This record gives sequence, structure tokens and C-alpha cells, in this order.
Amino acid sequence: MDPISPWLLNANAALNEAGLKPLFELAANDYGFKIFDQQDSCWLVVSWPGGSRIAFRLAYSPNDTLKISVSEKHGTARLDIACLLGNYEVVVQCPAEGQPVFRYTTTLTPAAPLLFPYWPRDILPLGSAGSDVLANGEVLVRQVGTRSGQLYFKMTRPKAGAVLYLQNLTALADYNEATETSGGDTVGGEWPEIGFALPPTIKNKPLEAGKSYVLSDAFLALSGEVPADEAAMVRQYLDLLAAVYLALPKPITNYIHWPDILQKGLTDLQDSPGCWSQVDGNHYFNAYVCDYATPPEIMVQLAVLLPLLDYVEWNDTQLAVMKKIKQGLPAFYNKDLGTIMRWHPKVADTMEGEEEHKKPMVMDSWYLQHPLLNLSRLALKGDKLAEQLFLDSLEFAIKVAHHFDYNWPVFYKMDTLEVVKAETQPGKGGEKDVPGLYAHVLLQAWELTGKKRYLAEAEKAAQRLRGLGFELFYQANNTSFSAGALLRLYKITKKEVYKELSYLCLANIFKNVSLWDCNYGYGKNFPSFFALFPLNDAPYTAVYEEQEVFCAFHDYLKHAEGQDILPSVRLLLAEYIRFLVDRAVYYYPTMLPKEMLSEEVKTGEVDANLWIALEDMHDGWEKSGEVGQEVYGAGNAFGILPRHYMQVDGQPFIIYTDYPTYGFSPKKHRPAKFKLAGDGRLDCRLMLVRTDKGKMPAFTVTAAGEALQGKKTKEGHLEFMVPGDSEIHINWK
Repeated sequence: MDPISPWLLNANAALNEAGLKPLFELAANDYGFKIFDQQDSCWLVVSWPGGSRIAFRLAYSPNDTLKISVSEKHGTARLDIACLLGNYEVVVQCPAEGQPVFRYTTTLTPAAPLLFPYWPRDILPLGSAGSDVLANGEVLVRQVGTRSGQLYFKMTRPKAGAVLYLQNLTALADYNEATETSGGDTVGGEWPEIGFALPPTIKNKPLEAGKSYVLSDAFLALSGEVPADEAAMVRQYLDLLAAVYLALPKPITNYIHWPDILQKGLTDLQDSPGCWSQVDGNHYFNAYVCDYATPPEIMVQLAVLLPLLDYVEWNDTQLAVMKKIKQGLPAFYNKDLGTIMRWHPKVADTMEGEEEHKKPMVMDSWYLQHPLLNLSRLALKGDKLAEQLFLDSLEFAIKVAHHFDYNWPVFYKMDTLEVVKAETQPGKGGEKDVPGLYAHVLLQAWELTGKKRYLAEAEKAAQRLRGLGFELFYQANNTSFSAGALLRLYKITKKEVYKELSYLCLANIFKNVSLWDCNYGYGKNFPSFFALFPLNDAPYTAVYEEQEVFCAFHDYLKHAEGQDILPSVRLLLAEYIRFLVDRAVYYYPTMLPKEMLSEEVKTGEVDANLWIALEDMHDGWEKSGEVGQEVYGAGNAFGILPRHYMQVDGQPFIIYTDYPTYGFSPKKHRPAKFKLAGDGRLDCRLMLVRTDKGKMPAFTVTAAGEALQGKKTKEGHLEFMVPGDSEIHINWK
């Protein structure tokens, strides 16, 4: 038996008393819902069809006797609870017919200024009815830091099924603001002590008497399936997460005029001296503004060049800055080793090695694959220099993969392949998603050359991702590129395992997002709903990884067109993109109050007037920008604009959507036609964006054959809210 606390021991005994009578009971979708009064706690006990049970604490007043009255209407129970702490209001919404999600919300109006030095977790996995033996189970996903307040677990004895619990931490903002506490690390625990616990009020900041505070807003999706293997687990997690997401209150997004943002960013990128260094007659981007101590890196140059290429292809224009970047790329090639290098060879020895990777011959495993991926993208567009650098480096990359048997460490030496750092943390392994990134590189090589050897190599690497479960994620962009590569492998080979592995990568991504808005402290100044963390233990979200994941998700949806893909995947990918387009502008320090910018900067300097994005956005009680102002995150706007704005020749407007689109008709034809990604149960924004001061034409806009009425904005744009997965026709005269 697992060790348990006195609180859990006592609660379990109380809920197993013979003849215990519920205050309220209801059946929904073959599940039973009963509410019990147990002196100092009020519990909701949910029963599976097979008899297994789990209890959720709705309200608590230590060493007290609750006075509870219950009313019910249309499957929703309301509890009014008087106690020494004050007055609770609890609302329990049972699942609608055919839906797996229920919700309970607890609000407290304190009778006196209150501090909470301790609060028990709210989930108790009971055994079968009549048994005081707790259920066996396993937590598969839990909250880390300020990611989603989620808990995904299965109950294995008695055999019951699985639960996805999501605490809507957005609703707790008043509690966090009053007590100066964070929503981070509030959902978790060790079996069987699991669930949500209020963050303790250790700063002597009390709740105000007479003011109402939400103490819990929990959404739960239930399944009667105990996943039998990794693929079943991943599918279940994605489906339950999407079901909860549909029920979750979501913030309102706003239209951001990205053409203006892009021009400001392009001007500062080209003209700000802090963005550039010069080596051996060539110009290179710094990794961070005013970071002159670090030598130029090839990853940085290509991470900016590729989004610029997306933009010039969309706009049919030329940018001199792109030629400047390309001229410096050959200097990164090492003829002796037969590969591109991370650091510029001419100045690599100027590093002082203050960090273990800042040494001339030390390679971070993904830092070799990522530039090769971007060189291959250039090569497939006809760039001969990129093709030569890519193909000339490919054999070295294959040699490294074989040497490590497709299990890459964190750092190794380029000349000897000696491991410098094997694991991210003791027992955690190396960079586990690099096999997927490498598979992407080899798929590009196969597409470029037609050599089947490269396709076989991609398959060998992809197989290394099997069995990694929710520990696959090392870095967000690597994992998202892996997902796309695996989907492509599935389409090429028709082997289901690769589609399932692509879902595994995506599940790891969605495990590392924050499905809540940090509306306390500095967090009130920027939206953070559906933000993505760059590493599985990173304390902040980061612009570069978010921008690349955004592009990778677009690519995934493009490859998924016409394929039998999980509806939950289509929904979650499109929604991440929709919120990123709204949030990403707040990475620019120009959009933030200066008092929330860190005075101490790890790398380079932060110029609050420069349209270069901060690397890092933090919890509301921490200042942002402490890592630096990230030049290699400059692709932000250049990735968004060409993917979300559709041009129409000779007209005073462009078409914008915040969902991805498929099949936009040629820009000279009318009506303009395209299909929206996403899910028809959710809406996205469609805009006809005015581009000059001329009169806008009269429009006819239809979605799925039905005429739509737009709303005119103060800027003269025309705005529509339309269901995802719709076919849109736009005509004008």
C-alpha cells in the first residue's frame, strides 16, 4: 500500500462508512455523481460503470462542521455552504449527454482576513464501493512550473479507466493577486495524494474579508478505457484534452496588424548596430542584441534567413539583408571534418568557455541538425550554395548518428565525437527528440536527391522515438519538426506506426503549454493563454521556439490535408496557431511597460524601444527579458504575415484569418476561395483588411454556402467570426 497522509486516511475512512447517505445524486453517461457532507469537507464521488470510484473535494474548512444546502437544475448542482471560514458557493455541472467533461467551481467569501499556510489536494482515488482499499493508479502527466494545471492519470485496480483533470488557473487570478502567489506547481502530487492544492500564503498577504475569490475551477474528462499501450495512451490524452478544451473558458483574441509590426521589426533588424557583428569582411547576426562576446553561430543566421525568405516569396520582393547573410555562410564549413560548424571558425577560439558548450569544437546535438534542415529547405527552393553546404555535410551527420546509435547526448566534440555531457539530468537521457529532427533532415535529403538510402536512414532514426512516452520532449521546435517528419514518413510508407509517433510528438508539445492566462502581477500586461515552453523544465516561454513551432504546425496541417488525422489534433493545432497570432506581438518590449523588464540581462542588452523580441516571458511575479533580446527570434513577424494574409491583385484590401487555410485561389481570380483549418465547433476571425485610403468594395462573404454579415472596425476593416473547417468564398464589386 502507498503511504498516505492523515487527511487522506481520514477522508477515505469517512467516505467508506456503511449506510452513508448522499446530499445529492445524479447519473450521466453511465457515470454516477454523488455529493457527501463529511463534517469539515464536502466531496463529490464519481462512480464508473464497473463500480470504481474517485472523490473530489469541493470545499474544506479545517476542524469545522459545514452547513450545506443543495439545489439542482438541469443537471447542475449548486451548494451554499456556511462555515467558520465564511461562505462557500460550489457549482457542479455534470456532463451533457454523450460528453465526457464535467466541471466544479468553488468560490469563497471569507468571514475574516484569511491566510492559508497549507491546503490539502483535492483528489482521492477510492477503491470499489464497500472497500477501504485505495485504487491503484499512475500519474502520466502533471503540471510543471506554470504550464497547464493538468493531471492525466489512469486507475488500474480496480480496473476503471483514465481521467484528465485541468484546473482553470485563469479563474484564480484574484486569489493569486491578493496573496502574491503563483499558479505554478499547484496541480500534481504523488499517487494517491494527487490533484490541486491552493498555493500557500507565505508572504502574510491575506484574502480580504467580504470579497469573493474563486478557489478552484476544475474541468474533468472521464474515460472507461485503460490505455493498453503508448499509442492508445497518446490518442486518449489528445482526445480528452480536446474535449476539456472545448468546455474551457477561453480569452477573447484581438486583431493585430502584422504588416506594420513586420516593417518596424525589419527596420530595426537591418539598421540596429546591436544586431550585427563583422568577421573577416562578412556581416553576421548576433544571437542577442549587443552580444559581441559570443562568436557568430550558423543556426542564428539561418533561423533569421528562412523566415525572411517566406516573406519575400509572399511579397515578391528582394531584401539586401538576405544576400548579406548568405555571403557569410561558407565560412562555417570545415573542410577537414567535412561539415558545417556551430561557431564561426575564425573567432571560435575567443570564447572563454564560461559555459560547457561555449568551446570551439563542442556541438549541442540539435545545433547540427537544425542548420542542416534550414539549408535543405533553401536547397529545395533552388539555392545552389545551400545545396552544396547541405550535401557536403550530410555524411558527417550520418556518421554522428551511427556513432551514437541514434541516441544523441546533449553535447559532444566534433573532432573526436567524445561525449561532453551525456544527459540533461541524471537518469533522464540525452536530447531525446533529435532522432525525429534528424529524420526530417534525411527526408529532405531523400526529396532533394531521390536516394532511397536517405529514406531508410530516416526510418531507422524515427523508430528510436518509440517507447519514450511523455519523456520524448527535449526542445519544442525539435519535437514539432519531428511530428511533421513522422507524418510525412507515414504518407510515404503507409506504416501506421509513424502516424502514431507523430501524435506522440504532438502530445509532448501540448503537455508543455499553459492553457490559462496569468492575469496577476506583471502578467496583466500581456496575454499568455496557450503559450508554449521551450524546454520541459524551462521557467519561461520563448519567442524563437514558439515561432518555429507555429511554422511547423502550419506545415503539419498542410501535410495532413486529405489524411485520416485525429480531429483532436486538427483542433488543438489550429487553436495554438490562433492564440499565437494574438500573443506573439507581446514578445516585443515596445509593447510592454518598462517596469516589467528585467534590469539584469544575462546576454547582451535590452533596448525597450527596439522591435526585436525578448527571448523570455515569465510568471506574473517575475520580470521578463532577463535572458536577453533575441535576434534569432526575429522571424516572428516574417513567419506570421505570409501564412495569415492572402493578397488580392489590384484591390485595396488583403484577406486575413487567424486559422490556417488551405487552397487559396490565385490572387487574380474572384471569388477568392479557401478552406479553413480547425474544428467547426470553434470560431476563428476572418478580416478583410483595408490596405489604402480608397473606398472598400461591396463584399459578399459566404461560409459553407451561408452568407455572413461582417462588422466594420474603427480602422475601416471588415471583421467576421466564422466556424473552423469551413469553405469560404469572398466576392466583391
